[in-house]
Amino acid sequence: MNLTQELQNLQNKLRANHPEDIKAVMDQATEDLVKSGLVEKALKVGDQAPNFQLPNAVGETVEFKKLFKSGPVVIAFYRGEWCPYCNLELRTLQKYLPEIEQFHAKLVAISPQIPDHSLSTLEKNELTFEVLSDVGNQVARKFGLVFTLPEELRPIYQKFGIDIPAHNGNKTFELPIAATYVIDQNGIIVQGFVKADYTQRLDPEEILATLKNFPVAV
Repeated sequence: MNLTQELQNLQNKLRANHPEDIKAVMDQATEDLVKSGLVEKALKVGDQAPNFQLPNAVGETVEFKKLFKSGPVVIAFYRGEWCPYCNLELRTLQKYLPEIEQFHAKLVAISPQIPDHSLSTLEKNELTFEVLSDVGNQVARKFGLVFTLPEELRPIYQKFGIDIPAHNGNKTFELPIAATYVIDQNGIIVQGFVKADYTQRLDPEEILATLKNFPVAV
């Protein structure tokens, strides 16, 4: 079963427990985000990726341009440890990490969470790749991925026990849309997957297919 199928199964399971009125609000919010045009404005294939520095889960600074020393970089933007779809994606990426590294590629995940919650994400999902904290969504904003969670969704999230301000260390309710990028050693985006629907993610097999085109592959 691939990631797309697993995500669909997860969605079916979660939605089965949601009342119809809550599902309607959540579906409308996703539809509105799709119609907002944010995806079309995000960085895409052929664009230059911005340089940045972010702390990892233990507070050490990771500089983006230094990740390119051995090969391309794969960046997965995720919403937070509270998102079951994100956790499923990260666990799946971990399973594929040995294959990704065979192509001398570096994998990093980025969310707006404060480092403590990034550490929780890393430990909970047993991740061995870098999990970076983009507090304030400064990097996600450079990629054109940031949106504000609609007010009508906030009480629903709170009902689910999701406290976004506590996770992110601010009260903006800003989040990145789901996105995965493969970036070559010149900093050029060679693969981009950006979706307003947070239940959809790039399958790692597609990442591998892109990495196979790099001359550094072994």
